[in-house]
Amino acid sequence: MVTADPRPLVQPFLDEDTETWSYVVYDRAGGSAAVIDAVLGFEQASGRTSTDGAQRMVEFVRDKDLTVEWILETHAHADHLSAAPFIREQLGGKIAIGDHIRQVQGIFRDIFNLEKEFLVDGSQFDYLFHDGDTFNIGDLNGRVIYVPGHTPADMAWLIGDALFVGDTLFLPDVGSARCDFPGGDARGLYRSVRKLLSLPEETRMFMCHDYPPNGSREHECETTVGTQKRKNIHLHDGVREDEFVKMRRERDATLGMPRLILPSIQVNIRAGQMPPAEDNGTVYLKVPVNKL
Repeated sequence: MVTADPRPLVQPFLDEDTETWSYVVYDRAGGSAAVIDAVLGFEQASGRTSTDGAQRMVEFVRDKDLTVEWILETHAHADHLSAAPFIREQLGGKIAIGDHIRQVQGIFRDIFNLEKEFLVDGSQFDYLFHDGDTFNIGDLNGRVIYVPGHTPADMAWLIGDALFVGDTLFLPDVGSARCDFPGGDARGLYRSVRKLLSLPEETRMFMCHDYPPNGSREHECETTVGTQKRKNIHLHDGVREDEFVKMRRERDATLGMPRLILPSIQVNIRAGQMPPAEDNGTVYLKVPVNKL
């Protein structure tokens, strides 16, 4: 058996428009890699997409002579479109997400009244992971941790000593993710976070987003489990479950919907693919009125 490298190499990429962090995780130059939460640019006013940001990841992978084995999604994002199909087309690899995506697909199939051919079985993805599954990226070992709360289908990816948490947690001065999307649950998020914070304190933790408070600092992507336990403004050690749930529900009630939630969800529950073109050859994204 190959021994896992406890220190995978991690290259972050920031999409400034959506304040999203994407990652290339790899064992060594000339080795194997995973791409996590790749972003497809989308200009809502014109309906135009752009692969410029994802292309930076492609160029990095090629420069390092890496073989992409996995294209991982932490969840069906509500704030950006996934570039997973573009990454797979350019670099290969399997698009994977957690198996609970089927629940999210069922919720949004009804909200968007999707075509009858749309299946809610996760078959749009190349692979569905279950809680506790393990996987390999060359010499690296990965483990899947189910962390519902923000949505019913969030997964965290623990690769060596690097933990990719999606929208479950933000940096300590930002706190935690909202839980008011369909299927979200603040109590579930609290329990998911406690699970993550039970990992060794030196575990590196990588965010999917960063929203610097009042522009007080530059965007950052990395912290540690120990730092979160001591300093996270919403979920540091000592915060009780009922206290967090009350805070989270009150805070969520003040938040508007993410700018790109309607196009993002329609695409991301399809593993980043667009809906089928209509009889004029054009792809359309729906806007449900008074539904969210």
